[in-house]
Amino acid sequence: MEKIIVYPGTFDPVTYGHIDLIKRALRIFDKVIVAVGRNPSKAPLFSTDERVDMIKQSLNSFQNVEVEAFDCLLVDYAKKKGACAILRGLRAVSDFEFELQRAIMNRKLDRSIETVFLMTGFRWIYISSTIVKEAAQFGGSLDGLVPPHVEKAMRVKFGLPPDGGTNGC
Repeated sequence: MEKIIVYPGTFDPVTYGHIDLIKRALRIFDKVIVAVGRNPSKAPLFSTDERVDMIKQSLNSFQNVEVEAFDCLLVDYAKKKGACAILRGLRAVSDFEFELQRAIMNRKLDRSIETVFLMTGFRWIYISSTIVKEAAQFGGSLDGLVPPHVEKAMRVKFGLPPDGGTNGC
C-alpha cells in the first residue's frame, strides 16, 4: 500500500526550506502531496494559482510529488487523497506550540490521520516566507533562500527590476 503524506501550507512564497522538507519526506513516504491552502484570514502576496504554479516549477524534477490547492478541512482533504499523515515543519519551540495545537485538533477530528513533524534543516532554520517577503520588498537578495523564478516573481510583485537592484533608501 502506498504511503502518502500531505504537506499543507500557504507557501507564500515557497522557499528552499519547504523544498528541503519535501525532499526529506520523500525518503520516508512514497508520495508527497503539497496542498496549497486558501486561507481567508491571510492576505497572500501571490494568488493561489500563482503559488501552485511556482511550487510546481520548483519541484518539476521530483517524482511522486503532487501540488494542488485545497479549501476544506485538512483531515477531510488528507482522507480524500488517501494520505495516512500530515507533514509539518518545525524551526523553533514556538513553532512546536502552535503546531501541537493543530495536530491535537486534527487527531480529534480524525484519528486515522497522523501528524509527522520534521525539523527544518540547519541551513534553512531562519527562513520563513514572511522574512523572505520583507527582504524582497526592499530589494534584498534572496539568493539561496528561494528558487530563482520565485525571486523574480517577487521582485515583479514589488515593482523592482526583475534581475536585481533595490529601491534604495
